[in-house]
Amino acid sequence: MLRLTELKLPLDHADDALRPALCARLGIAAEELLDFRIAKRSHDARKKSAIVLIYQIDFSVRDEQTLRLRLQDDAKIIPAPDLDYRFPAQAPAGLSERPVIIGFGPCGLMAGLVLAQMGFRPIILERGKAVRERTQDTWGLWRKQVLNPESNVQFGEGGAGTFSDGKLYSQIKDPRHLGRKVMEEFVRAGAPEEILYLSKPHIGTFRLVKMVEHMRASILALGGEIRFSSKVERLCREGNQESGQITGVELASGEFIASRHVVLAVGHSARDTFAAVQASGVFIEAKPFAIGVRIEHPQQMIDQARFGSNAGHPRLGAADYKLVHHASNGRAVYSFCMCPGGQVVAAASEPGQVVTNGMSQYSRAERNANSALVVEVRPEDFPGDYRKNPLLGIEYQRQWERLAYQAGGETYDAPAQRVGDFLANRPSQALGAVEPSYQPGVRMTDLATCLPDYVCAALREAIVAFDRQIKGFAQDDALLTGVETRTSSPIRIRRGDDFQSINTRGLYPAGEGAGYAGGILSAGVDGIKVAEAVALAMLAATKT
Repeated sequence: MLRLTELKLPLDHADDALRPALCARLGIAAEELLDFRIAKRSHDARKKSAIVLIYQIDFSVRDEQTLRLRLQDDAKIIPAPDLDYRFPAQAPAGLSERPVIIGFGPCGLMAGLVLAQMGFRPIILERGKAVRERTQDTWGLWRKQVLNPESNVQFGEGGAGTFSDGKLYSQIKDPRHLGRKVMEEFVRAGAPEEILYLSKPHIGTFRLVKMVEHMRASILALGGEIRFSSKVERLCREGNQESGQITGVELASGEFIASRHVVLAVGHSARDTFAAVQASGVFIEAKPFAIGVRIEHPQQMIDQARFGSNAGHPRLGAADYKLVHHASNGRAVYSFCMCPGGQVVAAASEPGQVVTNGMSQYSRAERNANSALVVEVRPEDFPGDYRKNPLLGIEYQRQWERLAYQAGGETYDAPAQRVGDFLANRPSQALGAVEPSYQPGVRMTDLATCLPDYVCAALREAIVAFDRQIKGFAQDDALLTGVETRTSSPIRIRRGDDFQSINTRGLYPAGEGAGYAGGILSAGVDGIKVAEAVALAMLAATKT
């Protein structure tokens, strides 16, 4: 099979236009084309009045050798990559040890599924609840201002990605096409097949809930075990500070589960677990993250700014954006987790703190577009010596989350401010034309009371700069809601080339919480890599 890496068609092309266009591009008769499939579809909107769709097509022809010789100088025709996933190991019969996975977000989910598919019968420990119960608890905060610290946007089956836009694209290097394995498993679990070829696929919260349940059932059917409301209190480790071996985990209930192969796939908000990992002697280091706000605009304005007269076209959907600005104070400012046609959500996981995040449904049909606007934070910004205490970034996050809780009236309402007031450095007294989507609600105030000064300065400069790229971005009535602090993990649990902790054999730090992923797809890919490493290590152990 061959791949044509670029085939351009008008935005309004007929549904059956691909086959004749492909034949024309290849210079072959229709009967010579045996089969084809879309490998990728994107769009070029640089000319808003003449937006084109760009396809990558995998195809087979009757006489491939002759075609390749005739088009050998055409750089856009290449061999189609091998996208089939192959398991590197299978569990031997009678294997008594079982790997343990801590966390059941995208990383733990894929690690558990792949280990189960290889026959290793993983035990998965999730501190939160199953996704349906978790959804009820999450709505408890959004509608009733009642926070369950163990079951919320951050904790529970599916991880933080369940309550998100469900973005399934990443900038990671993926030479083995492991992202394709993630996508195919999602499709098997009920995701639309279009995620296999759209350049920026997404799923949305409601579909993610059903998919997670389906994947859970697959793991159980393959002999895996999943325990909800099972918080890991302690990592059990033998050896010294320089070199040790994991021996198992101890739950909050007091139960000990023995295993010499443990995957740590907690999310970026598992702060007490990070403390337990450090207390056990596992090497941790502080890392940069970002702090900022959520910004909301009318989705229609973003559509028109990006697509012009083609705004609203069904093949384009709701428009998104990705923006970066390097501020004069030396800080990078960037948009993050942009949610077209979505809503800003309460994402706190600890009492007395306010955290924001963004979420969309598959339709992306809500009135507002929202995105995080965040500013880089460095370990040098933390209060104290981060080299002696790598968990200082957590305290830095908490500091601003507590201030946001106070600025919001200490009810889990979020502090908010109109962009015009924020740029003028004055508190907001009332909303403008943009209505907030955040639940439970917002309180108009001055966001400077719950953000570092350098963050406010960089944001003010960036918003004006972004208005030059998207006209209306700095409109007075656009709304800022704070605070966004959970962009990524504030720590990294260092691992070697074998995916094991650099000072603790048998411990496999993985995913967002360990500092090795940033989103659903990259976390899922990391889960596969770690599952493979665990399987090979367990197989090797049976031969020694």
